[in-house]
Amino acid sequence: MCLTVVVVSHDGPTEEPVLPNDYLETLRSEMRRGAIVLAVLGQLRREHYGYSLRKALADQGLSVEEGTLYPLVRRLEQQGLLASEWRVENKRRKRFYRLSDEGRIVFEQLSQDWAAIDASLRALTGDIP
Repeated sequence: MCLTVVVVSHDGPTEEPVLPNDYLETLRSEMRRGAIVLAVLGQLRREHYGYSLRKALADQGLSVEEGTLYPLVRRLEQQGLLASEWRVENKRRKRFYRLSDEGRIVFEQLSQDWAAIDASLRALTGDIP
């Protein structure tokens, strides 16, 4: 469903489409899903526990809710892309994650795929900033 608004400029009034917020949020969410997976794999080239991973992502501008991040990390581990171990740090038991050998291979391939998609989108959209 697409709404329209009338925009008045020196060329006269024109109707322009506007997406409802819920539809726009759905599109944004779909776009973020793949980016989050790639970002998590990229960060886990170095070891992190859950909070440090979430903070590292947020520090780079990618806020991820706990309810999204932790299930994703568990799924990636079940798929063999991550390895983990429990350790005590500062008297607290923490689970540390890192890429497995298979995870490194997948990360490198996905990074190349992402770069190709990015280049195509820039060409298709006129390199929108």
